[in-house]
Amino acid sequence: MSKERIASMGLFKSDKGYEVALWAPNAKAVAIRGEFDDWSEKGVALTLENDGVWTGQIPQLKNHQKYQFSITTQSGDVLKRNDPRARLLTNSVGASVVYDDDYQWPESPFQMPERSALVIYELHIGTFNCKAIGETGEANEPGTFKSTIEKLDYLAKLGINCIEVMPVNEFAGDFSWGYNPAYPFAVEEAYGGPDGLKNLVREAHARGIAVVLDVVYNHFGPSDLHLWQFDGWSENNKGGIYFYNDWRSDTPWGDTRPDYGRPEVRQYIYDNAMMWLEEFRLDGLRMDMIPYMRSVSGSEDPDDAIEEAYDLIRWLNSEIQRRHPGKIVVAEDLHGNDFVTDKTEHGGLGYTAQWDADFVHPIRDVLTQPEDDSRDLNLVEKALTRQYSGDPLSRVVYVESHDEVANGSARLAEEIAPGNVDKDYFARQRSAIGAALTLTAPGTPMLFQGQELLEDLWFDDKDPIDWSRKQQFPQLHKAYTRLIALRTEHPSLQSVHLNITHMDHQNKVLAYQRGERKEGVAPLLVIINFKNQRFDNYKLSHFDNAQWQCLFNWQNGYHEPNEFHFEHGEDNATQLNIGEYQVLIFEAKR
Repeated sequence: MSKERIASMGLFKSDKGYEVALWAPNAKAVAIRGEFDDWSEKGVALTLENDGVWTGQIPQLKNHQKYQFSITTQSGDVLKRNDPRARLLTNSVGASVVYDDDYQWPESPFQMPERSALVIYELHIGTFNCKAIGETGEANEPGTFKSTIEKLDYLAKLGINCIEVMPVNEFAGDFSWGYNPAYPFAVEEAYGGPDGLKNLVREAHARGIAVVLDVVYNHFGPSDLHLWQFDGWSENNKGGIYFYNDWRSDTPWGDTRPDYGRPEVRQYIYDNAMMWLEEFRLDGLRMDMIPYMRSVSGSEDPDDAIEEAYDLIRWLNSEIQRRHPGKIVVAEDLHGNDFVTDKTEHGGLGYTAQWDADFVHPIRDVLTQPEDDSRDLNLVEKALTRQYSGDPLSRVVYVESHDEVANGSARLAEEIAPGNVDKDYFARQRSAIGAALTLTAPGTPMLFQGQELLEDLWFDDKDPIDWSRKQQFPQLHKAYTRLIALRTEHPSLQSVHLNITHMDHQNKVLAYQRGERKEGVAPLLVIINFKNQRFDNYKLSHFDNAQWQCLFNWQNGYHEPNEFHFEHGEDNATQLNIGEYQVLIFEAKR
């Protein structure tokens, strides 16, 4: 298929009305039908070009009308298929809808915050701000882009400058995490469709908030999947032209791994990524579980490697950086591989950053230990100092994500105090420590929706965020707000420099310095007591020779720092009182 043909795939408007180009190389005949011809069985016949693409002109077609394709297979069967590139469907088992891209964007382009200052907030449209909640507390209807917009002022006040939105491609039903994309180009109708997403991006940008979208390229479907045996052809009873038709098709989510070696499928994925960044003006992408793109088993076994996927990813990331150098692409790999974020010219995959399993897993392990003496500060040190590709900013650090608080796991507070989060002292205290570690570690910090509200239980696509918890746990919410402000405003927390200055394994007290003393920039000292024990006149050693002014103080609640400060004593040491599970952040004043 020529580049010119690929560039004009799908339904598009021209001076002749609407034209269409549909890839169906094994079809015997193809027609388009819909509201424009009262859904006649015959439809308007398309013409086969010599590259397996069927084309035609439909001048009578109008914007917002419904349509489908009728594909006659070589055996004479007639398949009703939706447009693989439709931006909107009536629903996942309905019809394609003509959608003209005439959205009016602001004239001034959005400037994404610097990577070093980003604080990401992962959210799920269906549960973030759900309006229709039944008597059992479950959602009767999913939240929407519109209802999410209503909470953008809240996020801006919290200090968030980037939201990462879980997948919004059209999926089966109205309730889903989104990782079952039936139509990769279509925006979920129940959420508000393509204009709803554009409204969200526009309104987020107006508040200084970037928008990153979660995309799924390791599989499609498997439910309501018209791409499956799209034109009737397949081998081994597999998925046909869009999928591998051999052992490589198998994934944990279905037999639907895209064929990364087929040029038309590669272009389909490429065009999808560019659509989000260009047509929807998103500021980046997060790619779901790329081990299942680059490996049949999702492992590092060379026998299972899919080299075509490596090539596709490098090409895609290189093109994104070439065409949109300010946008980010984040990988969920979780295998601790530098090559994921190594530059493509050095043989890497070229992702901007990757989710860091070497942060979330040890930190959660330390914080969920029932006995304080079991907390291993060596694990904390390794988590804080981990980096990829020689760059601490090449990782995203977090203690909660949609995966970590589901799939048999739960919210951090729930893991600490199962069934008793609201009343449990330890859940509040150690959750605050988790927040402090996340927001003071080198890398890009990420929170999961409701984390700042001490949400309990686990993530479920019908369990909406309980916004009353903001009033229930105001001290924790204040702590998050202050930590986020420090992260986005203080240069030392945006630096890559971290030095462990004190590690007391017996008493479980850790201190580390963030940033280096430079002209106009003061380093910070973070002190964390991982033990439910107070230490009076506690001796800290091995830190910057300075007077230190308190900027943050958590001890069974957030306390304004006031005039709390200390100075170094002999041998660069000092004594101060440290409370149970206390978190302190000091700034060097001279």
